[in-house]
Order: sequence, then structure tokens, then C-alpha cells
Amino acid sequence: MSDTPKPRLMRPETLTAIGIVVVAGALLIPTAELRPISALLPAAMLIGLIVLSVALLAMDQRRAAKGEAPAPMTKSPKRVIGAFLLIVAYALAADFIGFYISTAITIPLVAWAFGYRAPLGLLAATVIVVGTIWLIFDFGMSQDFPAGRLWKD
Repeated sequence: MSDTPKPRLMRPETLTAIGIVVVAGALLIPTAELRPISALLPAAMLIGLIVLSVALLAMDQRRAAKGEAPAPMTKSPKRVIGAFLLIVAYALAADFIGFYISTAITIPLVAWAFGYRAPLGLLAATVIVVGTIWLIFDFGMSQDFPAGRLWKD
């Protein structure tokens, strides 16, 4: 192995934090076109993600300044790649088959991918999450979620 240290910006956590800030910032721009009540949740989540990523960046750069070796990005890269693919599939499914159906399918799939196998727990988590979203946003705030292109006209 080489004793020459890698540049501080090439550390896995630093690259991840920078990537998240860039992507979340890019996704934050379209929220300006939404109605204020509709933009509230996505904007708040994206801003929170940016703040947490900046904190991660600062912590990792402090560790780099102390000369600590970077932590490995993940001990299970296949699981992480699978989770990212599920997120992409979820976004596409929300557009084509609708928010509620795709959410009800994705929640147990992600939990299963990360090792949770209890069928009743998966069902309960799905019902709780989807039901809470419906109660707060659809019933309480009268916000419509995407119904899906397949069901329109």
C-alpha cells in the first residue's frame, strides 16, 4: 500500500456529503414553482438534508485534519446499491402508478432489503406510514398526491 495520503476532498463521506448537497439543492429549485402549502414538506426535507450533509462534511473534514483514516463507505455495498435502485424505482412508480400504491409497495421492500422479515411488522409499518400520510396531507390538508399516469383519463 502507498503511504501517500489521498486528498481530503476524495474521502468517501466527504464525497457523499457534497453529492447530497448538490442533488438536494438541485431538487430544491423546482419547489419554488409549487403552491406554498405544497412546497412546505419537500422544501423542509431537502433543507434538512442539506443541513445534515453539511454537518457530515464538517465532521469528516475535521477527522481528515486530525489525520484519521477515512471510514469505508459501506460494509454492504450491494445492499446500499439495491436501496438506491429501490428509490429510483419508487420515484418512477409514483409517477406511473401513483403515490399511495408505490409507497405501499416500497416500504416493505426497503425494510425487507435491510433485513426486517416479520410479515406482521411489515404490514403494520406500511399501514401506519401510508395511513399517517393520508390523514395528515390528504384528509387534513386537502393535498392531492400524484395518482399516476396510468390512471389518468
